[in-house]
Amino acid sequence: MALTPIAFTAEDFRARMTRATQDAAAEGLDGLLVTPGPDLLWLTGYQPTAITERLTLLVLGGDADPQLLVPKLERPDAEAAVGAGVMKISDWRDGDDPYEVAARLLDPGASYAVSDSAWALHLLGLQRRVEGARFFAVTERLPMLRAVKDENELARMAAAGSAADAAFGEIVKTQFSGRKETEVAADLAQLLREFGHEQVDFTVVGSGPNGANPHHEAGDRVILRGDMVVLDFGGLMYGYGSDTSRTVCVGEPTSQMREVHDIVRAAQQAAFEAVRPGVACQEIDRTARRLITEAGYGERFIHRTGHGIGMTTHEPPYMVEGEERPTVPGMCFSIEPGIYIPDAFGVRIEDIVTVTADGGKRFNDTDRGLVMVE
Repeated sequence: MALTPIAFTAEDFRARMTRATQDAAAEGLDGLLVTPGPDLLWLTGYQPTAITERLTLLVLGGDADPQLLVPKLERPDAEAAVGAGVMKISDWRDGDDPYEVAARLLDPGASYAVSDSAWALHLLGLQRRVEGARFFAVTERLPMLRAVKDENELARMAAAGSAADAAFGEIVKTQFSGRKETEVAADLAQLLREFGHEQVDFTVVGSGPNGANPHHEAGDRVILRGDMVVLDFGGLMYGYGSDTSRTVCVGEPTSQMREVHDIVRAAQQAAFEAVRPGVACQEIDRTARRLITEAGYGERFIHRTGHGIGMTTHEPPYMVEGEERPTVPGMCFSIEPGIYIPDAFGVRIEDIVTVTADGGKRFNDTDRGLVMVE
């Protein structure tokens, strides 16, 4: 049974900032610069009401206390954040040069990792004001910053997965044939909300030939009997993500549809069984891809096997060829092989998985067989 998520504390944020500072130093960096986005929320509990042209910057590095620079008008909100008590908060006023103010917190000639979500406007401003400093993307130098989840985070992931499962259990009871993809997608989004998601990020409904496009946006195509339908849906619950795919058939499938679905199901299961601590991420991709290739559909598996997930739907690590990083307990990622037959149909089966001490654990447990709907 999933643990019940509890509120993050100031000490949680202190520990995260300390770990991030240590990880940056281990990578030969002098510090970490964090702008509004998932990294700032994860490190401090602070999420500005709007990401605007005004600079907000968390500075981590060395022996200095964490420092958060915010616009004057947003200071009350920053001071109300759970992590505020473990940071020094300063501000700048409209009419000031925020980059000149920020430069006083930084060291000329130093090397910093910068949030992927940083606006070019802000990065360029810092480059002009901090002489000789070098800046690198967080994903380039600290890709595992948020990758390993603690028990509280895992409980949130488990809750999101269970809610997504509940939504799937209800959507397959509804009418598919004769309805537009957009109508089914709207029902699916509503179900995610009813089962606890505070945010719905996507509801892919790819029917018939549209299912051969992995990122098909639900459209006005009317779903027909005999269609395979790829359902890919997810969002945030307790601030953490779900992302699930199942493929259903409206009425009776053809023999090819059954064959392809069986291959994808076997590949997904094999990839899951390959999960254990120390296994390179690319090995999980190779396991799924090998089975699909041996079945003769290698050229129809056109994307990586999986992606990390947490506060955002896609984040490191990635289950893809060339990613030699080993998996460790607490990592969470999707396993979602697929086969896509142009102008005909597609099949994808996806679960979110976490690495445990001796293997892997799924956060999704709905039927992976070929479900038939009306």
